[in-house]
Amino acid sequence: MYFILNQILLLGAINTDQKAIDRFSPTLKFYYTLTDNPTATNWLLWITITALAILVYKLGFAKKLPLLKSFIIYLFLIVGCLFLTFLAIFLPIAEGLMVAAVILIIYKIRLKREKNSGAI
Repeated sequence: MYFILNQILLLGAINTDQKAIDRFSPTLKFYYTLTDNPTATNWLLWITITALAILVYKLGFAKKLPLLKSFIIYLFLIVGCLFLTFLAIFLPIAEGLMVAAVILIIYKIRLKREKNSGAI
């Protein structure tokens, strides 16, 4: 009897875990299926979000600053990405950063072409 009850509880736990995994954001779900290790998945998600946030900052908002000010900005950016990683478990934060990076890359390419042609 104990064995049967234990198996039913185990099946319920597996079903609950699968429901949670199904609610993950697409990037987190991809990393989880890639590694099947929650710790590695969280680190990969944090690295992805941090890299994309730095890319978006550099493409859209960065200005020439002294070294110490740049270091402080990047430090706060990295710490802020920890909070974004918690939100990215169920929200598409990484995907939004990817879209922002693509839009800014397209903008920079077009701006460079227009500068080279002399239109600006």
